[in-house]
Amino acid sequence: MHAREGGVDRAARQPRLPPGSGSLGQARLTMSRRYIAHLEPGERIEDQVFLIKQKDLRTTTNGGLYIHAVLTDRTGQIPSRMWQASQKVFEFMPQGGFMRFTGRCENYKGNLQFIIDGLREAEAGSFDVADFLPVTPHDIDKMFQRVCQIMRRELKHPDLRELAEEFLSDEEMMTRFRRAPAAVQLHHAYVGGLLEHTLSLLEVGLKVIPLYPRLSLDLVLIGLFLHDMGKTTELGYDTHFHYSDEGQLLGHVPIAVAWIDERIRRIETRRARPFPDDLRWALQHIIVSHHGQYEFGAVKLPAMPEAVAVHYLDNLDAKIHIFLSEIENDRDPEDHWTNYQPSLGTRIFKVDPMGTRPAKGAKSGASGPPS
Repeated sequence: MHAREGGVDRAARQPRLPPGSGSLGQARLTMSRRYIAHLEPGERIEDQVFLIKQKDLRTTTNGGLYIHAVLTDRTGQIPSRMWQASQKVFEFMPQGGFMRFTGRCENYKGNLQFIIDGLREAEAGSFDVADFLPVTPHDIDKMFQRVCQIMRRELKHPDLRELAEEFLSDEEMMTRFRRAPAAVQLHHAYVGGLLEHTLSLLEVGLKVIPLYPRLSLDLVLIGLFLHDMGKTTELGYDTHFHYSDEGQLLGHVPIAVAWIDERIRRIETRRARPFPDDLRWALQHIIVSHHGQYEFGAVKLPAMPEAVAVHYLDNLDAKIHIFLSEIENDRDPEDHWTNYQPSLGTRIFKVDPMGTRPAKGAKSGASGPPS
């Protein structure tokens, strides 16, 4: 007999199998899932695994408790609520972990939300972690090869070439660089997103900076390559995207600045002559100023032409990616506008009057690496 306390299924830990489904192992392999991007209002979800991105225990106006959670899979996230909850149920839900949920989808103020009717543990091995981590649509190996090619062919200054090689030859760091997202959310928030974002910036830099011959292409390129490298440690991306303890305490900017110092010391020890201070300071200034404004996390405002170039190229690629992603992922094909986007301060006009964007669902390289 199934007992349910506060929405938690206290039944045996096995999934409920439909008649004629065969063995438990077979059911686990063939059980279809509905991805968040495909959910519709009125749809019922039964015993499906989601990743709990965040959770809060809140109080209703009449003093009752409810849980507000954000559930995710590789296609997106959905705000969720569980009414008549308890502290015990809240503690039972692992933030950053997986659970099986039963409930229904509703439309709330134009947005889809999920009402949780029940939940239970998701046994390891009963689901595929890959279903919960979005991945770049581009080939990671080819993107990384192109980054290496640009850094090794285009950098002319011997000191900057040597510094870039210190990073490129660090296999452990480059493994993380190939896998890391560029952010927990907003732009390029998927496996390989940091690599994709970095390559996109390098390609744009190669086209734009030669139009300004008084700028150093070398300094801009290595600045673009390293500006977000600290995110390989700042962010965690094993089963879900989150900030590591080091990332929370330090942030990716100070981490990258420290790495530059560390690798310059290695170079100086190896060759027994100093690395030019002006180059070190210029590159570190690009890193600490690339957010552009203090309120957006800049340690210093850009005070060099190369620094302001890195800032605006970075912002351009991130913003275009957000715009195109929001247009592609918008759920209402009839509305000419997306919902309000807090990070942009506006709704996005979805109409494509020139017909330059592919049909919804088709993958485009417009905001990513050229093919």
